[in-house]
Amino acid sequence: MPQIEIEQADGITRCHWSLSVNETMLRYHDTEWGVPVRDDHRHFEFLVLESAQAGLSWRTILDKREGYRRAFAGFDVERVARFNARSVERLVADRGIVRNRLKIESAINNARRYIEVQEEFGSFTDYIWSFVGGEPIVNRWRTLAEMPATSAESDRLSRDLKSRGFKFVGSTIVYSHMQATGLVNDHIVSCFRHAEC
Repeated sequence: MPQIEIEQADGITRCHWSLSVNETMLRYHDTEWGVPVRDDHRHFEFLVLESAQAGLSWRTILDKREGYRRAFAGFDVERVARFNARSVERLVADRGIVRNRLKIESAINNARRYIEVQEEFGSFTDYIWSFVGGEPIVNRWRTLAEMPATSAESDRLSRDLKSRGFKFVGSTIVYSHMQATGLVNDHIVSCFRHAEC
């Protein structure tokens, strides 16, 4: 069974996926991935980015993150919810993001649905954390082969988001969101970030 952990030249053991790409991915692993997010603004950012990633590599999206931040009004959900047909055409022409019309339209739709969730639950944070009982699920994977692409929790959350009209929120995308925002700690146990998250 292949090991996912690997030791860097600096003597720190990290999840393998963070080492094989570039400095941006390494920094993301070391400072963001798996950190519990309890801020609606950050959850909306990750919802936009994870949905955009469907069918692509996370490196592609991270490399375009600043382009997304600029194009999507700093991930201001209220502003994005007011985007219109002209906004879509502007975004389709923007080389700083993935220029997929369906993903762009879904981000705008999701902003509107996001606000509805905030109004119903008080915050998106309260809503999403309810699917894991308010506390991170701490997994103890030793290898990449052990790590799932979905979970029972991501299945339930995905179904609920879809029932509320969200788009590009299949269980795999939702599980990635949960990993990124710390609802799930999927750092390998030997990774220095496992205990920190």
